[in-house]
Amino acid sequence: MFRDFKLAYDRPVAIQVRDYVKRLIIKGALQANQKLPSTRELSLLLNVSRNIVIAAYEGLEDDGFTYMVRGKGSYVATISGGASKMVQFWQPDWCARMNGHAKLAVELDHMKNGFRAERTTISFTSIAPDEKLFDIDNVRRAFLDRMALEGNVLLNYGYAKGYRPLIDYLLRYMEHKGVNTKGKDMLITNGFTEGLDIVLSSLRRPNGSVLCENPTHNTALKLLKLHGFEIKGIPMEGDGIDLHELESALSERTYDCAYFVPSYHNPTGIVTSPEKRLTLMKWMAERQIPIIEDGFNEELRYSGSHVAPLIATAGDGNGVVYLGSFSKVLFPGLRVGWVLADRVLIDYLESIKRARTIHTSTLDQSLLYQYLHNGNFEKYMKKARAEYKRKYEWTKQCCEAHVPYVRMTGDGGLHLFVAFEEGFDTRELLTACSRQGVFFTPGDMFFTGEGEGRHTMRIGFSRVTGEEIEKGIRIIGETARQLMH
Repeated sequence: MFRDFKLAYDRPVAIQVRDYVKRLIIKGALQANQKLPSTRELSLLLNVSRNIVIAAYEGLEDDGFTYMVRGKGSYVATISGGASKMVQFWQPDWCARMNGHAKLAVELDHMKNGFRAERTTISFTSIAPDEKLFDIDNVRRAFLDRMALEGNVLLNYGYAKGYRPLIDYLLRYMEHKGVNTKGKDMLITNGFTEGLDIVLSSLRRPNGSVLCENPTHNTALKLLKLHGFEIKGIPMEGDGIDLHELESALSERTYDCAYFVPSYHNPTGIVTSPEKRLTLMKWMAERQIPIIEDGFNEELRYSGSHVAPLIATAGDGNGVVYLGSFSKVLFPGLRVGWVLADRVLIDYLESIKRARTIHTSTLDQSLLYQYLHNGNFEKYMKKARAEYKRKYEWTKQCCEAHVPYVRMTGDGGLHLFVAFEEGFDTRELLTACSRQGVFFTPGDMFFTGEGEGRHTMRIGFSRVTGEEIEKGIRIIGETARQLMH
């Protein structure tokens, strides 16, 4: 006995010794009330330090497998002696136990089911910010500032609604966007995704239906499907949603809500025109359809004046639920987003939030608040806009030079959307390009209908260098031409 112990190097040694002795007890090799070797003896038998064995024996006693007799040593506990008879080892079929919700989540998980891009490849799949731009020194300073002021509070439980200083700051931030915050309130969430999930869960009804642009944000599509909504997608034009198609859809039936991404739309990059925004607001108000507005990338306009969000045109009205986040412009590792909406709705959402996740990390919220409060946001955004504008213009120029597209859209943000002739398959193009180390996001995953958009793709440029942009897009263009002939 004790001769078959083999030390692995990827786990703490004390845990390995504890588990080894535990297995001997469970198998019955060590019987109830049998004395274990002394810590010195076992350390020699297993060729480990005595302190390791002491820690292992303490762990066994804590788990109820052994007991200590003062002055005599450690013994096998009675209940553990029959463990081999009592413990039933079995392998449940978890796939068979999964419900439809879990299976649909896996089916919609493109990150899990898509291509894996290695570090050496050129990947246009990401639209996350470039970590090389991250303002590490000021983030560190903000953390130390806040911890010095109230570190003991920040490490305890927080409030479901959110960290009050951050809420107050963001309310003022939204007022600067032209939003009338009278009668409205805010809920802090774990990024945009949790915010949309909570809102949809509160609005969902049996056989519920939702209006949205087509194509639209893939994460939103996944959540809408997981919540069981019937989705009516309305085609996009160069200046936003197709109003003729929208009017037709509105005449057919009623809808529980509408989901729109009016600024730097994901995936098309289109900014909805002011005229269409006003028409959208008018029609939704007339039919009393709540709007869920995704404030995606509003800060990343590279030319022209900024267009106010839909919620800013609502005035005193409370029919718009605004979802905001700095994830695409600041630091996505800080999972902080917000919902700005009618005070009554926020009250309900707060209770849902509390029931699900208690609260968003107070540490993350306070760090973001202090960073913003210290006046770093605009300085950072000035640098980020300049860099992303350079990449945006260079990506656009490379596409114009190399890619045989029919249409390309993108007025800002961190990506361009490219459409080829109908019948061209960007999934096939992706397979061919991946063999050459180049990846992009096929556009069909953003469309509401099965099989739609297979001739489109999204090119994210935020995390690739200028040299990689030119090389990668040239490969995409050359490969596309080969497939066309």
